[in-house]
Amino acid sequence: MRSSQRFSRSVVSFLVASAFCVPVWAATPSGGQPGPRQVATTALSMHADVEGIHEYRLPNGLQVLLIPDDAKPTTTVNMTYRVGSRHESYGETGMAHLLEHMLFKGTPRHPQVWADFNKRGFSANGSTWYDRTNYFASFAANEENLRWYLAWQADAMVNSFIARKDLDSEMTVVRNEMEMGENSPDRILMDKTLAAMYQWHNYGKSTIGARADVEGVDISHLQAFYKRYYQPDNATLIVSGKFDEAKVLAWVQRYFGVLPKPKRALPPLYTLDPVQDGERSVTLRRVGGVPLLYAGYHVMPGAHRDFAAVELLSIILGDAPSGRLHKQLTEKQLAASVFAFAPGLADPGFLLMGAQLGSGQDAAAAKKAMLDAAESIASQPITAEELDRAKAKWLNAWEQGFSDPQHVGVALSEAVALGDWRLFFLTRDRVKAIALSDVQRVAEHVLLASNRTTGEYVPTAAPVRADAPARVNVSEALKDFQPQRAQSKVAAFDASPANIDASTERFKLSSGMQVALLSKPTRGEAVKGALTLHFGNVQSLANWGSVPGMMAALLDKGTTTLSRQQVQDKLDALQAEVAFSSGAGTLTAQFTTRRAHVNAVLELLADMLQHPAFPADALEEVRRQALAGLDEQRKEPEAVLAEAMSRHGNPYPKGDVRYAETFDESEADLKAVQLDRVRAYHQQFLGSEHGQLALVGDVDRASTQKVLEKRFGSWRSAAAYERVPSPFVSVPPAQIQLITPDKQNATLSVVQPLALNDQDPDYPALMLANHLLGSGGDSRLWNRIREKEGLSYNVFSAVQWNPHEAHSVWSAGAIFAPQNKDRVLAAFKEEVQRALEKGFTQAEFEAGRRGLLNFRRLGRAQDARLAAGWVNNLFLDRTYALSAQVDAALEKLTLQQVNDALRRYLKPDQFVMGVAGDFKASK
Repeated sequence: MRSSQRFSRSVVSFLVASAFCVPVWAATPSGGQPGPRQVATTALSMHADVEGIHEYRLPNGLQVLLIPDDAKPTTTVNMTYRVGSRHESYGETGMAHLLEHMLFKGTPRHPQVWADFNKRGFSANGSTWYDRTNYFASFAANEENLRWYLAWQADAMVNSFIARKDLDSEMTVVRNEMEMGENSPDRILMDKTLAAMYQWHNYGKSTIGARADVEGVDISHLQAFYKRYYQPDNATLIVSGKFDEAKVLAWVQRYFGVLPKPKRALPPLYTLDPVQDGERSVTLRRVGGVPLLYAGYHVMPGAHRDFAAVELLSIILGDAPSGRLHKQLTEKQLAASVFAFAPGLADPGFLLMGAQLGSGQDAAAAKKAMLDAAESIASQPITAEELDRAKAKWLNAWEQGFSDPQHVGVALSEAVALGDWRLFFLTRDRVKAIALSDVQRVAEHVLLASNRTTGEYVPTAAPVRADAPARVNVSEALKDFQPQRAQSKVAAFDASPANIDASTERFKLSSGMQVALLSKPTRGEAVKGALTLHFGNVQSLANWGSVPGMMAALLDKGTTTLSRQQVQDKLDALQAEVAFSSGAGTLTAQFTTRRAHVNAVLELLADMLQHPAFPADALEEVRRQALAGLDEQRKEPEAVLAEAMSRHGNPYPKGDVRYAETFDESEADLKAVQLDRVRAYHQQFLGSEHGQLALVGDVDRASTQKVLEKRFGSWRSAAAYERVPSPFVSVPPAQIQLITPDKQNATLSVVQPLALNDQDPDYPALMLANHLLGSGGDSRLWNRIREKEGLSYNVFSAVQWNPHEAHSVWSAGAIFAPQNKDRVLAAFKEEVQRALEKGFTQAEFEAGRRGLLNFRRLGRAQDARLAAGWVNNLFLDRTYALSAQVDAALEKLTLQQVNDALRRYLKPDQFVMGVAGDFKASK
């Protein structure tokens, strides 16, 4: 992922409020089967069939979209309600998001949905946005789980408790979610900028709401909001992936068909901001982070024909390295990174761009350059090359998303929120067809000084104003829409370990490189790939500092025959994405493409790995970005605590690849990196003889093997290889407390080294014990700290398993408000001690084992994880038969074995326990 995209996505992620964020995604809804009531005599009716998506309607108004796809054995169900923060009244900010939390507190029929989700292995979540709220779950295809989830959705729609007692217990969780956002300068600056842009419309209010409104909410108002908007005529049910369409329609009829059509009429929304008539500005000052600059411009609704131009403008401006912002700021060293994005909204929305500055960079100069780049389009028109590149990038991203039924099942929520799900396709068609003159026209009408909100105010004697905002007649917009032909149906794939092994061809290249090709049908002929190179040893890898990471970051910045821009353009043309990362004596590449382009992508990947250009300007760009990121972390509780925890008991000398650096040492290493050292590292270490590569998808073995042999068969490293060992190190127990001023969210981290690996006979038992303690959605830590006491938005425990030495690491963590530190620590210690003393119950054991096995099955159904899994298996000389053996061992476990394993390994008196936050302010 390019830096500009990473930064913009981090901003967007804080805009969408979600109910929770845990290792196992699930919610606390109330699933209810409406019961054995009489099924309505009026049945579902077909309304539309567009490119493989079938629309049905119930007489009560429920819209149903079915997207059958047997490409992988997973199913995604997404219920979208056409209600978000835009629909909140005065004093009700945050109500849509709060209701999302409350829906997960249960119904009379389903008071323990968290436990039900966990035992069924659901990967589930809910999210709230300006125009909609949605609840979705993905799981290994299973008819009983699908039937249950549909029944739960129907029950939750009309029978959720929405009770005062649940509101009281959930309030601290919601506050903690607010506090988590308060720690992020970019999220808060986003809130302030949008608040300045919108004087009257609710798009100027954060979806999570005002603290005063959330804390003072009247339960009767929340119940009324629920009864008004959570009704079948205001909802769209989307089912995608592998399922029996006839059975789903029957279940929908059974569970949703009995719900009555509401008699109430939804209130019309009519508020629109007037056209902005002058520059606006806002300034935010807080501790920590790095300088940020934003500039926002009002734009038309997402359903408007011209919004396709806005989508492309965000790429023309914000992409790296081709974007105008990148060229004017990043390349000229005025900023560390830049971004631009425009979310499609039901009412007139916004185009936002920004820059992240590094230490010492001039904010005034950067702001001037950013505004000049945006508002000079009238005098420096968009070129055909810029438009073609932006179209290719946008359409490539659309095609990749459409090839994943899980993605489509959730992404359609946004089109539904705009007014009609078919806008998902119409926007694509508009992007394809748009003319250069239209993009230029929209830019000149939108990117005006009088239409801009930034961090400062500049008076204007003669303002030029944008067109007045207006809504769109969606029916009129769609009257001439002609859908494209639906993609061919993809055959089902059995993701059992035995079939994965049987479907995979493994071989070695002349260099010694190991290869696994898992040929399987996929939607859109998508292919996922992973490659890892191993090289060097403890001695030869010592004292390279930040060189390995910088080298990895430079691999996609051009080759000896292709410029950086040519590499990126070629990747876009090949419908491919490639990401590099480095580790201790390793380099990893993850990539995705289509069947027709696999061999060309492998050719390009080989060129990038073997013949990188290492341009000097790119090195300085990457260095500035790394230093800016480091500066941002210096006062963040999580990062500050992670630094201290990683250094505690670390026995390795500075220069060793296993040594844990301080922030200052990392900064010094980054500043010391020289281009000749990067080239020397690459020349000395990189080669394929100790590497592994895996491809999963629609792959032709014969042609692919030839390309691999040609490009990787003779590429060898000049350095001797011996894996860097990680022997067990006894770390002294410790209690660490660090103060991070002006941070409203605090963090807890707990670590204990374990003297076993993933080949130990106790591996399955301890895996399940940890799942019951803190990794499952119905775990002890979650139920106590999140559900019962409402102290944390996220609490977990995990084991980082070592496949080699008997040196794994158990860890746990939580986030919380600083003033709740003592309560969080007490609850954590009590639950760990209770599990050790009394053990888990038989019911917990059986439900947890069932859920863990389902999660493992779900993991094997993901192509990217299969590719990474094969790379790991090749390196370890394993197959997926071992996965089947572990599943079998889990099936045979007894409760006594699980309880004994936890007691054998988990030792609270050996914990390294740390907290970081603004604890002085909390007293």
